[in-house]
Amino acid sequence: MTLFFENARLIDPEALTETIGNIVVEGGVITAIGAVDAPLGARVVDCGGKCLAPGIIDLGVKVGEPGERHKESFRSAGLAAAAGGVTTMVTRPDTDPAIDTPEILEFVTRRAAAASPVNIHHMAALTKGRAGREMVEIGFLRDAGAVAFSDCDHVVANTKVLARCMTYARSLGALVIGHPQDPSLSAGAVATSGKFASLRGLPHVSPMAERMGLDRDIALVEMTGVRYHADQITTARSLPALARAKANGLRVTAGVSIHHLTLNEFDIGDYRTFFRMTPPLRAEDDRVAMVAAVAEGLIDVICSMHTPQDEESKRLPFEDAAAGAVGLETLLPAALRLVHSGDLSMAQLFRALSLNPARLLGLPAGRLSVGAPADLVLFDPDLPFVLDRASLRSKSRNTPFDGQRMQGRVRASFVAGRCVFGEGY
Repeated sequence: MTLFFENARLIDPEALTETIGNIVVEGGVITAIGAVDAPLGARVVDCGGKCLAPGIIDLGVKVGEPGERHKESFRSAGLAAAAGGVTTMVTRPDTDPAIDTPEILEFVTRRAAAASPVNIHHMAALTKGRAGREMVEIGFLRDAGAVAFSDCDHVVANTKVLARCMTYARSLGALVIGHPQDPSLSAGAVATSGKFASLRGLPHVSPMAERMGLDRDIALVEMTGVRYHADQITTARSLPALARAKANGLRVTAGVSIHHLTLNEFDIGDYRTFFRMTPPLRAEDDRVAMVAAVAEGLIDVICSMHTPQDEESKRLPFEDAAAGAVGLETLLPAALRLVHSGDLSMAQLFRALSLNPARLLGLPAGRLSVGAPADLVLFDPDLPFVLDRASLRSKSRNTPFDGQRMQGRVRASFVAGRCVFGEGY
């Protein structure tokens, strides 16, 4: 089917522009863009001046298959993603068992393809069982479709093991995703060191633990030449090291979660476990520094770090509760806070949400250009609403934004020109 999107506010993250124009989609691919007319017989989608942008590519989504399907399935995650404007999910390997063999990777690939309305790519573990002792078969897993390798928040403490993994990954051109954190310092911590954490009586960790972990990883990148992505940079003290690595020509990129861009350590004041994150929420100065780093391009990617946890995992004392929050449906409205505040332009936001993740993984999506897949999100950036977690499509509903006023809602999502969310489109 040929689609014609007219009267759209086009968000182009490559050119960093916003223009009013039209888009023609044929065979699931963008074939024309700008001041173009509708082809004969095309189905017209009147965007009504709302924003039309490349679909979000969410790097680092936790899905509970295999092992924890009661927390999130590929079907429920896919429906939540479509409703949130996420047209491509990149899933983490921190499942039970971990995605550390081609057989497990092939299983989740088949399950995802059969159950999810959006695109799904998969990371694989870097070490067997994410135990940090023995390297996985990187070559076989890459051949089976793994787009990156990561042990997630299980930091590889043995530097020699990590160096060997990076060296082998470099020889195959594979991407390694690290979690910058000194595991000894951060063990058991649920808050960031400071007066506030001390007054609340919570186990805490210095922001330097992240800086120390990042320094080690960058040194190994320099030694091995591997492509490396830091999944979450959350403290201002890490930014100079990241800037030096990029200035020195190392193949280093970095991401940040939407929660660390829009929340701070004071949000844990009532011991609400939906605010229990890994890394913990940081000081307001750190949050502001992260937003500025995204604006200038030092931090490349914004992600949801979608981590579903069931009620039994969260209804515990703060330091005993499982870490993480869902974010597939709240990623865009939460990120739009940074646009409404004037900290980011809409194009800068989608550079971090769509274009940069696509470039990092070598995907053709994430851009508004002729020949790109028609993975698109149509949204009203100004529509206000109060978030009710009961309305979320995820199986788990552990969101820190429950009951908060938000601004900006997805109207429709398209994958290869096919509407996967939105009535009447």
